[in-house]
Amino acid sequence: MTTRPMQTDAPALTGRLRLRGYAGDADLDAFHAIFTAANETDGVEERVSREALAHWINNPTPHYDPASDVVVAEVDGEVVGYGWTSWVDTTSGDRDYVTRGHVHPEWRRKGIGSAILAHNESHLRELAASHDTDRPQRFGAFAGEERPGAQALLAGAGYEPVRWFFDMVRPTLDEIVVPDMPAGIEIRPVAGRAQMRQLFDADVEAFSDHWGGFDASDESFEAWLTDPEIAPELFVVGWEGDEIAGAVVNVINEHENRELERLRGLLDSVFVRRGWRGRGLGAALVARSLVLLRERGMTSAWLGVDADNPNGALRLYENAGFAVHTRGAAFRKPMEVDR
Repeated sequence: MTTRPMQTDAPALTGRLRLRGYAGDADLDAFHAIFTAANETDGVEERVSREALAHWINNPTPHYDPASDVVVAEVDGEVVGYGWTSWVDTTSGDRDYVTRGHVHPEWRRKGIGSAILAHNESHLRELAASHDTDRPQRFGAFAGEERPGAQALLAGAGYEPVRWFFDMVRPTLDEIVVPDMPAGIEIRPVAGRAQMRQLFDADVEAFSDHWGGFDASDESFEAWLTDPEIAPELFVVGWEGDEIAGAVVNVINEHENRELERLRGLLDSVFVRRGWRGRGLGAALVARSLVLLRERGMTSAWLGVDADNPNGALRLYENAGFAVHTRGAAFRKPMEVDR
C-alpha cells in the first residue's frame, strides 16, 4: 500500500496521521511496545515476547500475508498503532473477513482506531471481490470486555456481537482428581514431524463441528510447528493404536509469567475426536495436563472456551476446577461486495 495522509476525528491530527504498509523487522519494536502498553492499560493478562510476535506477524499463510494485510499508523513519523486482516471459511458455511488492531493508549480517542478499521474494511472488500466463492461474505472482529473502547468502536461501525467466549482460570493446581483413562486409550508423546502433523490435523478435524473457522493449510502447520512457544513435551496425547483420540496442547509462556509475576500454564487446545467422545477422555486429558503443569512448577492454569460449545466443554472445565475469569465477543457485520 502507498503512504497517504488520513482525515481523522481530531483536527489536530489532520494531515499528520498516515497509514502505510508493514516495513518488516523495523516495525516490530514499535508493535511490541504498543501491544504491551495496550494490554497493561486495559488489564488484559496477555504478554508476548518480541520473538513470538515476530514469528506470528512474519509467517504468511493462504489467508494472511503481512506484505498486504498489515497496516501501520504513524503520526509525524512515530508509529502509534497497527492493524491486520485475514479471512477464514467457517463451519457454518460463511466466509469471514477479519479485522483487528491496536492503538497505543497515549494516542487513543483521536480517530486512529477508526482510520485503521476503515482501511481494513476497504482492503477486505477488495480482497472479497477477488475471491470466487459462493459462500456468504461478512466482516468479523473480536473484542474482550476489558476493551470497552474497542467494543464501542465496532458497535459504532455497525458490528454486532454474535458469540461469546470465556477465559477460564483454575487458581491453584492443588487437589487434582485424575480419572482413569478410557479402555484402550493410552498416553504417549508425539515424536517427529509426521506425528506433529497428525496431531495438527486431528485438532483441526475435532473442531470442524464447532463455531468459527480453522486454517488447515500446510503454511499454517509450518507456522505452528516453528512457534517458539510450542513445546511437544508439554502435550498430553491420548492414542488408541496408531490413531490420536484426543489431546491437550499445553503451553508455558515464560515471558508472560515473568511479566505478570506468576506461574500459570495454558491449556491452549483441548480436543476429543468425534469417534471417541462421551467416554470421559476429555476429563482424563485435562486432569493429566494439570498434573503435568504442576510438575513443571506452575501454580495455576487457564484456557479459552466458546460459551456455547455444543459438546459440554464449559461443564467439563467447571468440573475440573476452572471458573470464568473474563469474557469476550466475536462481532460480525454484513459485507457488500462489488464484482
